[in-house]
Amino acid sequence: MIAKTIRTCFPIAVAAVAEKAEEINKLNVFPVPDGDTGTNMSLTLQSVVKELAALPVDADMDGIAGAITHGSLMGARGNSGVITSQILRGVAEGLREAGEPISSADIASAFRRAVKVAFQAVRKPIEGTILTVLRDVSTKADECEKRRMSVEETLDALVVEAYQSVARTPDLLPVLKENGVVDSGAFGFAIFLENFVAAALGRTSKVENFSATFEADTNSAKAGALDRVKIEANDDWEGSEFRYCNEFLFKAEKPFDEDEALKFLGSMGDCELLVGAYPDYKVHVHSNTPNLVLEHMLQFGQVYEVFIHNMDLEVAERTAKIHADQEASAEPAKPLGFVAVAAGSGEAEILESLGVDVVVSGGQTMNPSTADLLEAVSRVNAESVIILPNNGNIRMAAEAAASACEDKHVYVVPTKTVPQAFSALFAVMPDMPVEDLVEAMTEAKASVRDGEVTRAVRDSQASDGTPIHDGDVMGIICDSIDIVGSDVHQVTLDCINRMMDEEEGDALTILAGQDMSDEDFEKLIEAIEEAQPDLEIDAHRGEQPLYPVIFSIE
Repeated sequence: MIAKTIRTCFPIAVAAVAEKAEEINKLNVFPVPDGDTGTNMSLTLQSVVKELAALPVDADMDGIAGAITHGSLMGARGNSGVITSQILRGVAEGLREAGEPISSADIASAFRRAVKVAFQAVRKPIEGTILTVLRDVSTKADECEKRRMSVEETLDALVVEAYQSVARTPDLLPVLKENGVVDSGAFGFAIFLENFVAAALGRTSKVENFSATFEADTNSAKAGALDRVKIEANDDWEGSEFRYCNEFLFKAEKPFDEDEALKFLGSMGDCELLVGAYPDYKVHVHSNTPNLVLEHMLQFGQVYEVFIHNMDLEVAERTAKIHADQEASAEPAKPLGFVAVAAGSGEAEILESLGVDVVVSGGQTMNPSTADLLEAVSRVNAESVIILPNNGNIRMAAEAAASACEDKHVYVVPTKTVPQAFSALFAVMPDMPVEDLVEAMTEAKASVRDGEVTRAVRDSQASDGTPIHDGDVMGIICDSIDIVGSDVHQVTLDCINRMMDEEEGDALTILAGQDMSDEDFEKLIEAIEEAQPDLEIDAHRGEQPLYPVIFSIE
């Protein structure tokens, strides 16, 4: 049960961090204001998702822990990514011994292990960072264990503590207070934890109503943390004396003194990290001489996956983006803007290319709350805003947000899928009155017949009574489970062929999920072209979790 929960919830939490990556980047001022913390954390987490997806359906907790440890180490990017990898490794190792069902004691044990592993990886831990938040969360977990709290109460308390701790980071690290921000890595960690917990508890919204221990005009710890996220461009901040961020994977060919290697890395620069276990390691250091770092490690083995980033250029890029955002916020409001919900980064990119101003991370098992949608609406500099929920479970939250918004006219086009949103956006006519536009978009989305392919997580039955077993591939046509099989490609083909038999269409829009490789996607497109030669195919990477394929026919 624990293994299945992690496999289900991890991609959802990762998608939430990816959606907030740019916001996290702008907070990044420590150890240098290079604006890449959100990107690095997201890439690190996505590497884990790929490892988990490659496991067999019945993988146990040992297999899950191994995938998390290996995936996060191999995919770790930047200082924040490497530390995140060690937090994940510690929690995963701790959960190997957890009972079924999991208890608050198991959760506390896992976080204690995470604290030990993560703090061992950093030679000079700094207060006011992700490590501080991890330690505070672990302390709270110990408290929950002593009070014999339920798992749900414990998980909620950890989310509260994470955001409270994030909000305290400027009081512990002067550079954060100087720049008016909370710690970026800590904020990313809290976002991941909040969304993982919400998915694990089967919630359609996040934890919102909890009191804060810090001074803030709010009853929400999350809102209190966000109150301290007031991003400013500090052009006088010099950052690190070292220009290059060096990171690479290292495979030792013979035993070597890890402590001596760390001392050498420290002599080359700062933020030095050497994590992993013989023979596989991840190396990270900020230095002015990346060549000397590589030459030294080559004495003991092979280096690969080498990334060398110029942090001076990244700092300049971050500052330019913040200035651009500030200038944009000063511009007069445009007549109309759009907010849409999407589960995958590819879906989000397509929606943005079609004119969506703000994309909110969400989907079938991670529904954004009314507050999330209101926050997104507030970020759109427009007099009127149209929300595209792209899921039947999100429609009520979208309508509640539209009713609650007082300073803008907000409308909802009740799309159930992202492909429906594509069609609705193609119907947009800039000069059309907004009420007429909402009607036109609603009519456009109604003309779309859509399908989804996913795997069953429990026994059930299809619309015709066919038994469905845990792990079976399901083809869902217009909300009805009509096809059941064992192969994603074949089920997708069967769905499309059935839909074309029922009513011929001209165009197919198809999105590959994050669990489908480019090679498999190309093979699927070739099979569809052969089966339906008259169908015009528009194929994209959607990167949505849980659904290897999403498509629509018009």
